[in-house]
Amino acid sequence: MDLAEAINQILPQTQCTRCGYPACKPYAQAIAHGLADINRCPPGGQKGIEALSQLTGRSVMPLDPDCGNEQSLRFAWVVAEDCIGCTKCIIACPVDAILGGPQRLHAVIAERCTGCELCLPPCPVD
Repeated sequence: MDLAEAINQILPQTQCTRCGYPACKPYAQAIAHGLADINRCPPGGQKGIEALSQLTGRSVMPLDPDCGNEQSLRFAWVVAEDCIGCTKCIIACPVDAILGGPQRLHAVIAERCTGCELCLPPCPVD
């Protein structure tokens, strides 16, 4: 296994983009090539930074505040009485964890939801 793949396995796979990369794998590749610091993943938190430090030999550092705050993983849900079926959350979800169609009630597949929160900003009724 190459270094980028080993790094990718440590990352929490939320695909949240808070690190500044479009997904966890590109961030892992950037770390492996020395193009990104190991402290840009809020979902991974300090434990993730420590694991990346051990793997890469880089120094442990605090989470970069520009990327957000460390928090426990959360999962999205749809408030049935508010959902208007606009599909904006479906389009925004990077892991296809939301089911629904135009003008139909949407539902979150809890097993797939990573808690990235990318579905929240486009929701017009949130």
